[in-house]
Amino acid sequence: MTRTRKPKAEQTTAQRLSSVIKSVRDIMRKDKGLNGDADRLPMLTWLMFLKFLDDLEREHEAEAEHFGGPPYRPVLEGVYRWREWAKSDVTGDTLLEFVNNEKFELEPGKPIPGLLAYLRNLQGEGNRDRRTVVAEIFRGVQNRMINGYLLKEVVQKLDTLDFTSSEESHTLGALYEGMLKEMRDAAGDAGEFYTPRAVVRFMVKALDPRLGEVVLDPASGTGGFLVEAFEHLKEQAKTTEELEILQNRSVIGGEAKPLPYLLAQMNLTLHGMESPQIDSGNSLRHNLTEIGDRDRVDVILANPPFGGEEEKGIQNNFPTDKRTSETALLFMQLIMRKLRRQTANQQGGRAGVVVPNGFLFSEGVGARIKQELLEEFNLHTIVRLPNGVFAPYTSIPTNILFFQRGEPTKEVWYYEHPLPTGKKNYSKTAPIQFDEFATLLAWWNNREENERAWRVDVSAITGNNYNLDIKNPNAAQDFEHMPPQELLKDIMEKERRILTLLEELQAELGQGDSVHA
Repeated sequence: MTRTRKPKAEQTTAQRLSSVIKSVRDIMRKDKGLNGDADRLPMLTWLMFLKFLDDLEREHEAEAEHFGGPPYRPVLEGVYRWREWAKSDVTGDTLLEFVNNEKFELEPGKPIPGLLAYLRNLQGEGNRDRRTVVAEIFRGVQNRMINGYLLKEVVQKLDTLDFTSSEESHTLGALYEGMLKEMRDAAGDAGEFYTPRAVVRFMVKALDPRLGEVVLDPASGTGGFLVEAFEHLKEQAKTTEELEILQNRSVIGGEAKPLPYLLAQMNLTLHGMESPQIDSGNSLRHNLTEIGDRDRVDVILANPPFGGEEEKGIQNNFPTDKRTSETALLFMQLIMRKLRRQTANQQGGRAGVVVPNGFLFSEGVGARIKQELLEEFNLHTIVRLPNGVFAPYTSIPTNILFFQRGEPTKEVWYYEHPLPTGKKNYSKTAPIQFDEFATLLAWWNNREENERAWRVDVSAITGNNYNLDIKNPNAAQDFEHMPPQELLKDIMEKERRILTLLEELQAELGQGDSVHA
């Protein structure tokens, strides 16, 4: 029971929807309560979510009626449904009160909860119940618009969107991802939620999740890995049963921060997932020893936050000899634990994880984690990303680790992904592109050593305190991936050589006095 709305003859769907979204954002810019895109996008997201939910429920109601089943019970009831309050003839000031206030008098002397208060306090019958999901989404939501007239204008514009049209939903999904990128660009701290789409697509293609497998991102951010994995699996779903597997048993995530949690829910929703399974708690909150086989998954794709610190209560969930405040090291342990064990009938789970360069040469806890990684997992590939992939939000060099549970590592393949010819760095306006990974993907299943690829026997790594930071022997020296001690030593040696040359030149010129650093 899907209806489609034909666009005006002179406009494509993309142009019309882009125009609607632009109009909404222009209206929002007039409101003094919103401070930049970092405020506007979350506001736009939760309003779009409520419109989407109402459109989805129209379809469910029509299907229930068509097939003669029991009436569909809506998630939101009565006046709280978009079709009721968004289309009403209330004034802007009254709409503002209804959205914001804990209590609102719909009729004199009969107060009811305001919209946001109602949404935060919805109670479902389990974690998968959409009412529970809606309550989680809105637990951190606030209306920052202070002009009721402008709010009503925004609502009326969004009411022209049609989420029951698959063409419109697909187009809105693409527009939304563009807005997420803009938000990252507008607010530096939003960069932590975002992994360049080209890197995400490459990692999904390399791991190639299959329908029936469960894919996890324990640090979902705005849902980039989950969306790409869902799209990858969607191509494999042909029957009703396979579509049910896709929707309910394929993609799961975890995101503790309210804003990215909200953005991820909408991101997945716009790409066709009816009830995204994202845990809103800290993925590190569970004791590692209590994670059993029923909690394990087939594929993990992640770019865990690095540089962060976790408090003692979280650290105590990890083995005594591997406790640390460093978030990236804790997430690596969680990912290793969450991968499915190898059995006689099944291969072990596999993972692709973005890590900062420091993880490769880390000592202490880091070395002990790498020891376990090499002894209990096959760390078969390390892709060394070029400088600036995450610029300008961080200049830290990064790598992608690919590993599989079950067999110990015998050798590690390294692949040094190059910058395009003539380019010295990536930037916000010229980011990495997916087609740049074509050579690497072609090499992936037909490996040979070349100027970019080399392999290292595991004994060379274990014999060097599990240091994974191994230079490309087939290329010029790469300063970006040198450990700090080596980099400093190299710089000092060059400085000494320069000083020597200057002193020799000065002597030849007969100026007498030596040059001092």
